Amino acid sequence: MATPQNGILPAPRPCARFVVLKVRPPVRNKRKVAKIAANIPSITARIAKVDPRAKLSCTVSFGTSFWNAVSKKGKPRRLKTFPKITGPDKRVAPSTGGDILLHILSKRPDLNFELASTIRSEFGDAVHVLDDVIGFEYLDTRDLTGFIDGTENPTGVKNRREVGLIGDEDPAFAGGSYVFCQRYVHNLPKWNRLADKSQEKIIGRTKKKSIELSDQKKPPSSHVARVVMQENGEELEIVRHSFPYGSVDQKGLFFLAYTRDLNIPLKMLNRMLGTTGDGHHDRLTDFTQAVTGATFFAPSLPMLRSLGK
Repeated sequence: MATPQNGILPAPRPCARFVVLKVRPPVRNKRKVAKIAANIPSITARIAKVDPRAKLSCTVSFGTSFWNAVSKKGKPRRLKTFPKITGPDKRVAPSTGGDILLHILSKRPDLNFELASTIRSEFGDAVHVLDDVIGFEYLDTRDLTGFIDGTENPTGVKNRREVGLIGDEDPAFAGGSYVFCQRYVHNLPKWNRLADKSQEKIIGRTKKKSIELSDQKKPPSSHVARVVMQENGEELEIVRHSFPYGSVDQKGLFFLAYTRDLNIPLKMLNRMLGTTGDGHHDRLTDFTQAVTGATFFAPSLPMLRSLGK
């Protein structure tokens, strides 16, 4: 299998930055943008020398239409545009798109800033910024709702490779990964008016120690009940790289997942929004709203570099 980009398999580091870019116009600028994107691993390595202990990385992903425009090998079999989803009670997961996603990770927010700024300068007026989100590790890896996030995340490089990377099912794109991302805005005043026990029933886990509630105590509308799924006796997994973000006025979660099968997070999202016909939606969506939604493809490192040739 080809070498994956280096931000996918390691466990998330405490500081993240997510930058979504739109190429304008793509017909005129596609080759320029592709060549710059191919050079991002080298740019990252140069800035990482400032402090190797910070473990700076940047994973570069491409939206469906832009990948189709620059790829020399077609597209991965399961790559598709993020579909707008509307639940029966008009809950909406919007589709906002994007051509380039930069997922920057390190132990130092200043290095994340330096890398994001350098890449943005390289692209110049060939792109404009759709979203720029600074993520941070909150307390002991908790979401701003107060609950530990990512409890179901696969651990260890071997497991994360199996879950997150395309393999023999699509050999031309092995070592790459599908990317699913949404930015959520939390209604924390509304959430914080609930007692801890009420919050625990909505999440499906205890707040202090993140112990999953028993089936008898866990409502079918809890977050855990909606997103923990099994097929053929095996749990469907994704590699999560989600981070809280916020200002004093707006707070939420940037949800990002790497997966070898883009249908898995889409199935989870449909269950959250109540489109599966069982009469339930994820009660957590009563307290948080998705404001962006997009899917991307993160090519293997050799494939990314080949875009510059």
